[in-house]
Amino acid sequence: MNLELLESFGTTYPDDADGFLESGSMTLTCAFNRHGSLLAAGSNDGCIVIFDIITRGIARNFQAHVHPVCSLSWSRNGFKLLSGSMDWTISVWEVLKGECLYRYRFPSPILRVQFHPILPDVFLVCPMKLRPVLLKIGGEQKHITFDEEGGEQNIFASFDRLGKRIFTGNSRGKVLVFEADTLNLLTSFQVTTGSSTTTGIKSIEFARKGSNFLVNSSDRVIRVYDGDLVKPTDGKPQQVEPVQKLQDLVNRTQWKKCCFSGDAEFICAGSSRQHDLYIWDMTHGNLVKILHGQKGEHLLDAVWHPNRPLIASVANGIISVWAQTHAENWSAYAPNFKELDENEEYEERESEFDVEDEDKSVEDAGEEMEDIAEVDVVTCEPIRAYLDSDIEEEEDVLTFIPVTPDVKDPEDGYWAMTDEELANLEKMKRDEERREKTMKEKIKIVDVPYEGHEIPDVPPEPTTKKQDIKAPKAPKTLQPKPPKEQLPPPPIEKELNIPDIDKESNIFTEDKMHCDDS
Repeated sequence: MNLELLESFGTTYPDDADGFLESGSMTLTCAFNRHGSLLAAGSNDGCIVIFDIITRGIARNFQAHVHPVCSLSWSRNGFKLLSGSMDWTISVWEVLKGECLYRYRFPSPILRVQFHPILPDVFLVCPMKLRPVLLKIGGEQKHITFDEEGGEQNIFASFDRLGKRIFTGNSRGKVLVFEADTLNLLTSFQVTTGSSTTTGIKSIEFARKGSNFLVNSSDRVIRVYDGDLVKPTDGKPQQVEPVQKLQDLVNRTQWKKCCFSGDAEFICAGSSRQHDLYIWDMTHGNLVKILHGQKGEHLLDAVWHPNRPLIASVANGIISVWAQTHAENWSAYAPNFKELDENEEYEERESEFDVEDEDKSVEDAGEEMEDIAEVDVVTCEPIRAYLDSDIEEEEDVLTFIPVTPDVKDPEDGYWAMTDEELANLEKMKRDEERREKTMKEKIKIVDVPYEGHEIPDVPPEPTTKKQDIKAPKAPKTLQPKPPKEQLPPPPIEKELNIPDIDKESNIFTEDKMHCDDS
């Protein structure tokens, strides 16, 4: 309906702040579902909170991990949510019930997880300092092998838009392209700077529409490539030139997170120094907007809404929402419309609000009936804004999560529940408690082994920067000086400057002084 009109009028990128989303804990990462109606947020206490974007309220929350959640990914239909944590595990969740279906244990912390863009039971995992692995729920495990890069660490991996290929990048600036089904190496290319030196690859992001993808590297340059130009060469390297290069020439900013807009017309990049979002126009490659957050905040994550000019950024544990500011445009009304400064009494015409116009002729009524066309309100046509360019719409899709309102103080005339409904509600609560008790027993735990690495039963505490900071040195304690030799006290007469007094008066003595009471 009105969603398709957003691409035709006005600017299609956010230009101002539009509120905050607070989950009650420190948020680290967030992810939109495919339709953009729900936003999942992972926090440092292992909790996952799902927000409803329309109401800006919390639709579901559940305790997912014991350590911080570092990555989230939705399935295509939205019924499953994948979470990766620093407790060396990933979990597959059923969103409606809040149940954990599977839990996979790894020998190292998880850096990134991603569901397959089409298949609902295949996902990609990037562990820290280990090779990426392709997993199928309840099925096989496939490790991505690197013949030349056997000792390479911190490899980033991502599906392409259709999930047919897997792109990986390492700290040496090399991009390897694998076939998703067989994991055979198709081709590779090198990301180089102007001086022919390599640069590390931090992330690879694909556009939701079209064939473009971007590479965020450590040389502060965002390179945009055309995926159609990356042809399979039977594993042989090739040279691929970027279509565009985006960077901040003034401040030389390092980019924390980069993403495409829903229509792939804009690119958003978040600064790693502060809470600033840079937006570029893909058509001309120029910078169109810089969104400034509060001073002192550090950006952690940023995602663009799939089909609206809206950005959600995470900084200092709070989700900031950026959207368009809509100004009132009175010229959109009828030509004879006028704005009133104060109320005026309106004089109704004779047949203005009549159901049937008595003064209208029969011939005019016949012509009006011929102009009326039948409107089909039964057939549900798919919304083009939700569709990819060559993929049909899913029939069964989770768009919203039903929430039962909790009325604490009902007003007069509030509809009360019957005895049968109260009994059903109590039964539902008992079933919910019973389900929570047996949920841990039903979770299927699967170990993902790596050669030469052991999977601990209890994951260690996550390493933080505080451990790298040297402990402050204790202040130097002053050694007590040796006591000096005690000399006999000087005579009191000299100390008090008292003149000599006759000893026979018995007032003063040599050892101590006596005071006469009289």
